[in-house]
Order: sequence, then C-alpha cells, then structure tokens
Amino acid sequence: MRYKGLEYKIPFNKPYLTGRELRYMRHAHSLGQLAGNGYYTQKCQGWIEKNIGTKKSLLTHSCTSALEMSAILSRIGPKDEIIMPSFTFVTTASSFVLRGAVPVFVDIRADTLNINEDLIEEAITPKTRAIIVVHYAGVGCEMDKIKEVAKKHNLLVLEDAAQAFLAKYKGKYLGTIGDIAAISFHETKNIISGEGGAILINNEKYVEPAEIVWEKGTNRNKFLRGEVDKYTWVDIGSSYLPSEMVAAFLFAQLEKSRKIIRRRRKIWSTYHERFLPLEKAGYLRRPIVPQECKHNGHIYYVHLKNIAVRTKLIDFLKRRGILSVFHYIPLHSSPAGKKYCRFIGRLNVTNKVSNTLLRLPLFYEITNKEIEYVIQWLKDFFKK
Repeated sequence: MRYKGLEYKIPFNKPYLTGRELRYMRHAHSLGQLAGNGYYTQKCQGWIEKNIGTKKSLLTHSCTSALEMSAILSRIGPKDEIIMPSFTFVTTASSFVLRGAVPVFVDIRADTLNINEDLIEEAITPKTRAIIVVHYAGVGCEMDKIKEVAKKHNLLVLEDAAQAFLAKYKGKYLGTIGDIAAISFHETKNIISGEGGAILINNEKYVEPAEIVWEKGTNRNKFLRGEVDKYTWVDIGSSYLPSEMVAAFLFAQLEKSRKIIRRRRKIWSTYHERFLPLEKAGYLRRPIVPQECKHNGHIYYVHLKNIAVRTKLIDFLKRRGILSVFHYIPLHSSPAGKKYCRFIGRLNVTNKVSNTLLRLPLFYEITNKEIEYVIQWLKDFFKK
C-alpha cells in the first residue's frame, strides 16, 4: 500500500478515556470528600490488591512518589549503595539520591534491555543495601536469579515497575515479586490517571510503616480503622496521597484495564509480525521477549544500526506526520549522574542502545490504517 502526502498526523501517544472517568469524578464530588484516601482511593487499592496479589497497595501522586517512599521504607541513608541500571528514567536514581544514597550502575542485557543479572554480584560492596530492577517496556527482569543474589547478600529487591502494570514473569505479576515496587499511571502509560502511581508492598514488615509514611508520618490509618483513639506524628513521611478526583479517574481505567492491555498487545504484535522481513534483511532488530515473560504492550521499539540512521528515520517519519521518539539518555552520562553516582564496567550495551533504539506510536485508539501507514513508511525508508 502506498500513501501520497500527509494523509495522517499520528502522535507518539494519545491518552485514552473509557467513558466513565467524568461520571466517577462527579460521584466522588457528590460524596463530599475530594482529599485522598476516600471511597475511590479504597476502590482502586482494593482492585490492585485483589487482581495482582500484592499484600498492600497505596496510591501515590506519581511513580516518583512511590520510589521516594520505597527509599524511606528501606531506611536507605547517606553513603548506602543501590545497584540499578543506567538505562532508566531519572527518578529511579534520584529518589534514592534524595536520601543520600549512591546509585551504582551496571550494564543491561542486549536482548531485554533489563539489568544484566550476571553483573550484579560484582557490583556488591559492604555498603550495598538494595538492588533496583527496572522492567523495561513491560518485560520482566530475570527475577529468580536476582532474588538469589539478593538473598545471598541480604539485600532488598525493589521493583521499578513503572512500565509493567499487568505484565508477568513466570506467571507472577511484575511488581509483586520484590520486597517493594513502584508503578506508574502517568498519561504515557497503559492505564492512566494523568499523573499518578502506586506503591506495592509485598514484604509484610513494610505494610504498617508504608501507611505511616504515606500519611505524612502519622498513624492516621490506624485511627480511621478504630485501632487508636487519636492519631499523631510517629515517624518521617510526607503527603503522598492523590486526590479522590485522580482516584475516581483511575478506577474507570482499572475497570477496563484488561481490554486496554489486549488492544495494546494486538498493536504490538502487528508491528512485530510486519517488521520480521526488515529484521531478516538486516535493517533493524525487533524486541526480544523471553518465553517466561508476558509483556503488556507498553512500548514497541526497534534497534537501528547507528544514531545517524535513527536521526534520519525520525526526520523521515516526522515529515510524513508520524512522531517517533528515542528513549533514555543514560544516567551515568548525565551531569547529575556523574556527580552523585558511580558505575561498574564500561556499560557498552547501555551506550549502544541509547543511540539506536527508536519507539513507534502505540496507543489504544490508533487505527489499523494508521498502523499500516507507519509500517509502510518505515519500509519505504529502508527501500530508499
């Protein structure tokens, strides 16, 4: 199929509405509580706990807030070291730098772009307190091996599952495998509330402390349950609760989350199938999803030969109304990364991926014709 002129304007992302968001927000208003931890907050947290199997979920303003809570709950402090990938969003590291900790970057795997589990142990020192895994594109890290290493060295496993809501590793939902996890409901994610996130507590000993940190360092949740006759300040914490408006919006999304994920996986699969000939011809490499992982259709990306090809392709697609984008500038090469962090090895895979990865439009309402339009122009680029 050939296209002439700019027949389409295809954004990289378009937030999807299920149709119930405004109704639930009006209902939240009618209940007389707009501050957080009300009816819809409880509905969302209950849905998450029931459907993915975490011991406790607490909604937050963002995934960043959930990561900051993770750092507080872990009692990570000055000079403590945290092992993580450099190929991630800034707050994976900055949330722990805020506590005075030192992120230690190790390289990623060339197939999944997740932290290379075989490089973790050599980065461990007496100062190491935790391993932070990032499930890139909703594809799970090698959690069995990582948990073995963590157990051997008495380390916490913290999951940055920002992109991984409702994805699985060996039948378990990502975000329910480590001690604590953070997820995102930002508008660029599959399930959204504009800005928003949640912290998932899988280690029982952090359940009560999480409620305290979440509620400004008070035992207010115990008071609301009638376990104490008044509440007071008992530990450090902050205001991490989103409003009931945000929770009401999110609940409408959670109700339709399975449908949303199915559609995104179908779009992902269409790209994947149609780009096989380009991969065989050596023009690009498609994503690799290990057999034990079930992704959630969050991102479809391709690896190109070098940064020059990627730059030309981005411009080529843009001139045809298609917005495609690259991803992270590695944290180890950033000004703050050089100041606050250190890294092990040369991070060759991280450096290469940051120069060659290109993400394509993927959102619920993209039409089949628009998908075909993207595919055809990508093919035409390589023909030329």
